[in-house]
Amino acid sequence: MASTLRTQQREETRRTLLRESRRLFAAKGYGAVGLSEIVSAAGVTKGALYHNFASKTEVFRAVLEQVQHEVGERVAAAADAEPDPWRQLLTGCETFLTVCTDPDIQRIMLIDGPAVLGWHEWRALDEASSARHLGEALQSLIDAEILPPQPITPLTHLLSGAMNEAALWLAGTDDPQALTETTASLRRLLEGLR
Repeated sequence: MASTLRTQQREETRRTLLRESRRLFAAKGYGAVGLSEIVSAAGVTKGALYHNFASKTEVFRAVLEQVQHEVGERVAAAADAEPDPWRQLLTGCETFLTVCTDPDIQRIMLIDGPAVLGWHEWRALDEASSARHLGEALQSLIDAEILPPQPITPLTHLLSGAMNEAALWLAGTDDPQALTETTASLRRLLEGLR
């Protein structure tokens, strides 16, 4: 019983640390947030933080994984709402770009993610989430003979890279038409695959 209570308290402490870290990283950026600020906002000690995470970078990695998972869930939910496989791909890709216009997601996932973790680790996390879903969607389109047979891996990397680059560009532009124009360009690009 006491062990179960300790486990629940530890999980609650971890959730609180992640929630407060995410809020701080989104508002200020990774570089401007110190561990003392995180533990103060979470109402825990540094020892409690170190019991859950080895470093601020580890806290950030966990926050980034959480954000990427949520983005993936939102994209999958929007795509799955479409009965047609081609519409699923279009909707999923457009939803990804739309979700990435959220300033908190931009800061954590697109700006600080590659800077804090390095490009290779950031790409590995992206491949485990968004790119995996994209590859599965493309494979289902090939299986349904909507797209011609072709190697999935390079196609997935090309489209994922294009969408990540578009999301990064959207994060830095003030153009009010940018999202509309970007999704229209994406549609034309995807239509060229058929």
